[in-house]
Amino acid sequence: MAQPLLLDDFDHRLLDLLQRDASATLGALGDAVGLSASAVQRRLSRYRKHGLLRQVAVLDPLQLPHVALATVLVTMERETAKQHAGFQARMRAAPEVQQCYTLAGEWDYLVILATTGVAHCREVADRLFLDEGNIKRYETRLVFDVVKTGLQLPTRTTSRRRR
Repeated sequence: MAQPLLLDDFDHRLLDLLQRDASATLGALGDAVGLSASAVQRRLSRYRKHGLLRQVAVLDPLQLPHVALATVLVTMERETAKQHAGFQARMRAAPEVQQCYTLAGEWDYLVILATTGVAHCREVADRLFLDEGNIKRYETRLVFDVVKTGLQLPTRTTSRRRR
């Protein structure tokens, strides 16, 4: 695993602004944090080079009425590194998998699916989880309403104030 990129206060402020609006101009970003547009561009290039930043279009599922979202909880049969690696590779390769998380506790994984309807959701779940062989159990839950979606991540640790 690569070393984390060292970030200064300018970096934290820039990343916070970019997570709110990636279409902001270099000049607007620079004005907001106190850097020139060229300095902002160099920092953005550094983020991309180190794999910290990539740009994608985020679509609103409420604007696409045919989208059916589902959560899937998964428990593996065998707990070997090879079995987990195979499952994770399959999740990364499936275009319907929006997110996949390893969990602590009763369930091993939480998978978020985006499909084109209930029938498609069932087909995807069967393909990814039923036909797999190393999955002990899985439960699929359809999402009725999207309350909040977000992609913003904290860029710095919070410090506790001493009293």
